[in-house]
Amino acid sequence: MSIRLLATAVLFGVATLSAQTPAAPADPLLINSGRIPPAYPVPYPPAKVEEIKAVLDRVLAYAETASPILIIDPESGETVAGLDALPPRVALRAGQFSTLSYEWGVTYAGMLLVADITGDTRYRDYAARRITTIATLAQHIRAQPKLPDFPLPPVPQPGTPVGPPRFNNLRSVIRPHSLDDSGSMAVAFLKASRAGVEPDLLRPSIDRWIEWISRGQMRLSDGTLARNRPLANTLWLDDLYMSVPALAQMGALTGETSYFDDAAAQVLQFARRMFVPEKRLFLHGWVDGMASHPAFHWGRANGWAIVAMVELLSVMPEDHPQRAAVLELYRAHAAGLAAVQGIDGRWHQLLDRTETYGETSCSAMFTYAIARGINRGWLDALAYGPVASLGWNAVAQQVNAEGQVEGTCVGTGMGFDPMFYAFRATSPYAAHGYGPVLLAGAEMIALRQGAGKDALVSDSAVQFQPSPARF
Repeated sequence: MSIRLLATAVLFGVATLSAQTPAAPADPLLINSGRIPPAYPVPYPPAKVEEIKAVLDRVLAYAETASPILIIDPESGETVAGLDALPPRVALRAGQFSTLSYEWGVTYAGMLLVADITGDTRYRDYAARRITTIATLAQHIRAQPKLPDFPLPPVPQPGTPVGPPRFNNLRSVIRPHSLDDSGSMAVAFLKASRAGVEPDLLRPSIDRWIEWISRGQMRLSDGTLARNRPLANTLWLDDLYMSVPALAQMGALTGETSYFDDAAAQVLQFARRMFVPEKRLFLHGWVDGMASHPAFHWGRANGWAIVAMVELLSVMPEDHPQRAAVLELYRAHAAGLAAVQGIDGRWHQLLDRTETYGETSCSAMFTYAIARGINRGWLDALAYGPVASLGWNAVAQQVNAEGQVEGTCVGTGMGFDPMFYAFRATSPYAAHGYGPVLLAGAEMIALRQGAGKDALVSDSAVQFQPSPARF
């Protein structure tokens, strides 16, 4: 490059940089005092209760239309008017989201928590209508004599696009065969039952799911829940949520300590293999016999892990012999997560890789888990309150005017290379974001009404306790 061209390039670069950098105010007093308003990418002050509730109300309004509870006769395709005269075969028509998926189980739990904390019965009604309908249909199906197999649709020709199923036949309720079938929906049913939503109706479905978690799912020789995919004897960090909260809630319902014992064992045995003390983060996966495990700290999997610990600690007896170990692990994980929070408030798809995108579902999970930790006295509000506040403000920006949750990574398997995680798509139709947003918002309302009621911006920064100093 000639000297003239080089000089031109340098001048062009300087001009471009100048155009992109906002000019500082001319008043030296403002500059020296640090009172220049920062160009924050999301609102900075702690959100008010009414602001948080407005976000949740948008999510509720969208969920009402996007996930209706519609019963159909799968043979005719016709809608069934009610529960009083059901045909022998029944199914649920698919909406934008499946009312039976594990993701929507988290949504039901979130709705119940919002109702409990705010007193807004619309959220309880949303969950109760769907949960009781599912339980009623399951009861009806179990009471039927064995019917001939329902004819499947013809196999599409090669190259023909395959669309989503148009109905759900409740197989995951009647005959669960995975943790994804069982854990999350069991939590929703158990929380609804403990809140007084038709316990006798819900119990048969609860028992089937708990039976699968306790005795049906494959385990390693030490009892750790495992899968044979993508490789033999694989641990998925996601499975902590698909098992531990349900076991904990069953323990709370029945008083049987064996459920707490199993739940605590899962947390600690997963951690022994998958928690990285130097980073205080979890691996996404662990494979028995793999000599060296690649360290991919996927955001949502870490979210499932810390939420599972929070759910266990919330109902675990104070004198349980493993409570202290679980609490210590939770605090370590919370510290590790606080250390990698993104500068815009969200956490990254790969938590320690800042070049990967900010992801909403994990950010909402971490906000929920940290806010509850403060509310229950497990974490210091002064240190962690600003983390939760910024996390919520960032997550709230991802809920659009329609009530859709944006920026959520789609369903994800397990990979052993960074590209797999870094380029997963995001979509408002990724159902994983809705429940965590509801949980986070509910717990943030509790925080703003309790330990964080006096949170404010003081001396330019968020503080969770008023200073006695007066400037």
